[in-house]
Amino acid sequence: MMASLVAISEALGFDNIGDLVWLMLGTILAGLVRGFSGFGTAMIFLPFAASVMPPIWAITTMVMMDLIAPLIMAPKTAKDAEMGDIWRLAAGCLCGLPFGVAVLLHLPVETFRYSVSMITMVLLVLLLSGFRYRGERTKPLIYGTGGLAGLLGGAVGIPGPPVIMLYLASPLPARVIRANNFLFLLAAGFMMIGVYAIQGLLFKTPLIIGAYLSLVYLIGIAVGSRIFVPSREKLYRAIAYMIIAASALRGLPLFG
Repeated sequence: MMASLVAISEALGFDNIGDLVWLMLGTILAGLVRGFSGFGTAMIFLPFAASVMPPIWAITTMVMMDLIAPLIMAPKTAKDAEMGDIWRLAAGCLCGLPFGVAVLLHLPVETFRYSVSMITMVLLVLLLSGFRYRGERTKPLIYGTGGLAGLLGGAVGIPGPPVIMLYLASPLPARVIRANNFLFLLAAGFMMIGVYAIQGLLFKTPLIIGAYLSLVYLIGIAVGSRIFVPSREKLYRAIAYMIIAASALRGLPLFG
């Protein structure tokens, strides 16, 4: 097993096996949370990835693995989603992404890592404080939420928080909210890859690493989906918050 990991680590271009194991740990945790909550991949994986690879590579790796594995579950998940909302969020996201990518290209590595961790922690504080949007989910609001998600996704690889905050106070059933989050993040991933390709920011190595990690990620999603019980939503949400918080704190540059 160790020999196999060493060989894979060298083939993927890592300086030591520890970097690969670190990424695999972040991947399995991200998959578990994504499986039972429908969100959390970027907030968990990016703090791990940003500590061992450049920002562009970290986001590309995350997006690649987050496209391959969830595609298998997309048809089943789509049955529970509100597709009108998904299309509106995606349209807004597509408008915001290029501006976010322009910001990313000017962020120093440490600033990127702080940004990822701090945005994640701010979201958790808002969630734990009970802050919710309780107004009507109008079409302009949904488009605007998608635009903000695209801006954050392009700049720091985390498009999920605005959408999560929009739906948490929604009267929609837990399975619908989970499906909406799941499918929007999948759509955002495709759009991010497209924008990267247009701007010449796609590189072979992080695509290969993402494809490899997608196998680990799929295992995490499968396990997380398997253990998800809608009637215990609060328990799963609490577990997700704890994992996200630990990942965000560990991702800060002051921890190395």
